[in-house]
Amino acid sequence: MKPNHHLTLSILDLATMYNGETPSETLANSTALVQLADQLGYTRYWFAEHHNTKYQMSSAPDLLSAHTAVHTKRIRIGAGGIMLPNHSPLKVVENFSMLEALHPERIDLGIGRAPGTDQMTAYALRRFEEAVTKDHFPEQLNQLLSFYSRSFPVDHPFSQITPTPVEAIPALFMLGSSQGGMQFAINNGLGFVFAAHISPDLAVPVLRTYRENFKPSVFLSAAKSILSTIVICAETDEEARDLARPAELQWARWGTGSFHLPPPTLDEARSHIYSPAEEAAYQANKGRFIIGSVKKVEERLRTLAAEAMVDEIMILNMLTDKDTRHQSFSLLADAFELTASH
Repeated sequence: MKPNHHLTLSILDLATMYNGETPSETLANSTALVQLADQLGYTRYWFAEHHNTKYQMSSAPDLLSAHTAVHTKRIRIGAGGIMLPNHSPLKVVENFSMLEALHPERIDLGIGRAPGTDQMTAYALRRFEEAVTKDHFPEQLNQLLSFYSRSFPVDHPFSQITPTPVEAIPALFMLGSSQGGMQFAINNGLGFVFAAHISPDLAVPVLRTYRENFKPSVFLSAAKSILSTIVICAETDEEARDLARPAELQWARWGTGSFHLPPPTLDEARSHIYSPAEEAAYQANKGRFIIGSVKKVEERLRTLAAEAMVDEIMILNMLTDKDTRHQSFSLLADAFELTASH
């Protein structure tokens, strides 16, 4: 697969509270960014699902999707993803069918296997111990897909349940950062999104394997794969490297078990002296980021897309300032010649 000049771009949002923002300010910034992405020609805008994360306001991607879909005109909106072990499959189907009925052909449902949180919070979400200690995901995914395809066996206890709105099916994607998520996508004929910012070394081989082994289904006739990664783009390499400091420090802290601290500010990151453990994490994390001038970033993304056999890149942007965040996405939109007609 040669570099695709029609490579499309999308956005993944964790709704992170930067620089001492309030939750309302952070969510207002997400609304402003999705509106900009809509105008610039980005393909889709997804919200992640995380729980018990004090500085991330992405605990309810279905509600965030409902809000942002109303405030945009064209861009696809969805969850990246709904962590299915935390939810009733029927309720997920109902929620996203409702969104699809309200905003036809604009809603995506990305499905994840992980809890998106710690074990105790997962217990609080799921309400009984067995849901945490045993893997029910294959059964849950089968139920969700059977509700959408109306394919429960006649003798199945759920066969007479009709999710409403009827026939409103969002685009379905399986999320993954390993071969496990890929296999579910292949076997069930679903789109597949690989989190290269979590497992950068696996991204290319896993995405290639998905495309080469995809099995068409009632949901998708041909493979659809997306690579997700962290991109920090500016007018020059030097500016981009400077702006990337908070994200790099935050990941270094996560790598050493420091999850309780607020996201570092740019000034804090500029003056921070890394401990030996943080320095080791920093070096190990380099593959998670694509940082540089717009030309450098464009070349890297096109090469990576070709290697992974994808025609879409989903960007997680961890810039702490709203204006530089918007500038980064605007530079990329120009470089990739995005238009609102996509």
